[in-house]
Amino acid sequence: MKSAQPFIPHEADMPALALLSMPAQDLHRHTHPSAPLRSSHRSVAMRWAVFGPALMTTTALLAAFAEWMAPGGLMAIELVVIALVGLSFIWISLYVSAATLGLLSHMRLFQKSVKMATGQQADRPLDIALLIPVYNEDTASVFGNAAAMAAALNASYTNHRFSFHFLSDTRDDRIATQELQALAALRIKLPPALQAFYRRRRENTDKKSGNIANWVQNWGGAYDAMLVLDADSLMSAEAMIQLADHMSSDEQIGLVQSQPELYSAESVLARMQQFAGTTYGALLSEGLALWTGHESNFWGHNALIRVSAFAQSAGLPKIRGLWHRQRLILSHDIVEAALLRRAGWKLHFLPTIKGSYEEAPVTMVDFCLRDRRWCHGNMQHLRLIGSKGLHWVSRFHMLHGAMGYLMSPVWFALVLFWALLGNGEDANPIHYFSADNPLYPQWPEFSSVSSLSLLCFMYVMLLLPKLMGTVFIALKPGGIQQYGGIANFLLSLICEVIVSIAYAPILMVQQTLSVAYSFIGIEAKWKPQQRGGSQVTWQALSRFHAAETVTGLLLLTGISLGIVSLWLLPIMISLVLAVPLSRLSGMRPARARSAVRHIMATPLERHPPSIITEAAQQRQSFSHLLNTSPTATNRKAGRKTVTGQVQSPS
Repeated sequence: MKSAQPFIPHEADMPALALLSMPAQDLHRHTHPSAPLRSSHRSVAMRWAVFGPALMTTTALLAAFAEWMAPGGLMAIELVVIALVGLSFIWISLYVSAATLGLLSHMRLFQKSVKMATGQQADRPLDIALLIPVYNEDTASVFGNAAAMAAALNASYTNHRFSFHFLSDTRDDRIATQELQALAALRIKLPPALQAFYRRRRENTDKKSGNIANWVQNWGGAYDAMLVLDADSLMSAEAMIQLADHMSSDEQIGLVQSQPELYSAESVLARMQQFAGTTYGALLSEGLALWTGHESNFWGHNALIRVSAFAQSAGLPKIRGLWHRQRLILSHDIVEAALLRRAGWKLHFLPTIKGSYEEAPVTMVDFCLRDRRWCHGNMQHLRLIGSKGLHWVSRFHMLHGAMGYLMSPVWFALVLFWALLGNGEDANPIHYFSADNPLYPQWPEFSSVSSLSLLCFMYVMLLLPKLMGTVFIALKPGGIQQYGGIANFLLSLICEVIVSIAYAPILMVQQTLSVAYSFIGIEAKWKPQQRGGSQVTWQALSRFHAAETVTGLLLLTGISLGIVSLWLLPIMISLVLAVPLSRLSGMRPARARSAVRHIMATPLERHPPSIITEAAQQRQSFSHLLNTSPTATNRKAGRKTVTGQVQSPS
């Protein structure tokens, strides 16, 4: 493999070389057979509490479906439907179990068992490099966030030593020039105790994972830990210091991270994601932290990683793709976490540490384009699950990531089967192995009461995590007031449910296409994310959502003719209106001068912490310095890469 050599525009832009070996790991041989892979007793108990109820609930549902379809005997197509229902419902049940565990934790029932050492002064201060990979990003936003974090660190007392490292894979020379201008301005702002470095590679070999590996191999030997950030990441000084204190307290910790919160959301889609994550995500995160224990996952950013552990055990090999070609491992963060745990390092997830932030995709198109690349990487994990020496929880993380996308074709298949059910034998032209036409299925008579009960049960399970999150907010002192009062909270809840239901069928079709592209070997091309948002033309939206529109029109025709069940009416409406709904996703109610701007507003938006307000001011300052609007750089870069000639670095 051709090694990636660093390109340093000016020698003073990086510290002295501190080489560190980072060998590619062998996935077919366990290179750390003596690594301690036993889980804690607490984690084992929590896993029984999550997986046990989920398996029992799914088994009970499958038994009910089997009894419902039993009259006349279970035929092959009915067994397929039951299998699809079970495959989809087990993941819903796991979410409910995790949320329930999180709720019990918030009720202090597990207070002693989940307590971890945080917030204590570090016995051994760490040298920490804040790594900020950039790829044709909005320069003002990247360096504005860094300036805000630097000011926060300067105002905080800590024994840990921090420095900023901007790792540029930018292909546009004009943007790279702006990065150097912003670097010079940032250095003027920095206090003496903080330093900022910059490196731009000649070639973005291996994209984001190669960018990080290049830094580790060339400069990682001088640092104890690296705090890996994204271009849109923002962290408070308290969060960074608490992560560092926690790692310093245990030399076996290889990675520690908190739960990033979405911020700065203005569009309809982004605000829906932000509201849902804030309102319902806390319980799921707490439950996840409880049962994963030392076997947490890695989400690629806003995480503190021990450099020596990463170099020793997380070097990524190439894998064979279709036609036996060597392929880069995508969605590399999950694989890196699995390799760290395989080598015996502890991976901790601490959602109780607040102050970690990231931005959400602005439009449905942005969301789907990002999803395609993630899907391609997660589908690769199906081939990596059997790698030697992995902890079973690491394998589950891989499976869970893949199933997050595979569930869309499963749901799509269920929609098709449900469409075939129609409104009874007379209305449906398809017959299930009748004597007159034995090649086509004729569905048996179903009890409308039983089908309604089963459907209601599944919908309740889908909404139960939302309900538990809502109850927790309502019971927490001052919780409702943080959302602007009961009226605004209820209105926001209703809007979030409506928006999520409206966009769910669109995402189902888009993710089904992404899974199909992955399996037939069509690589996901990705322009840099349009973080500032840009409106897509109606013509482009019509092409992008053609599959949803056609599917919706077919369902509309079937419903009009009376051969497709009316239960599919909400899905049909969403798919038929995919293009205008996609256009609506980028609208910005947060900028409206009316009560509309408060809909789906979160406590973080109503009462932003100082790091967010400081970052907004710093971004404006850098924007003025570079004589550009906050989104102009990204839009220009996007026009150059929208054709698919440049891929994402991550």
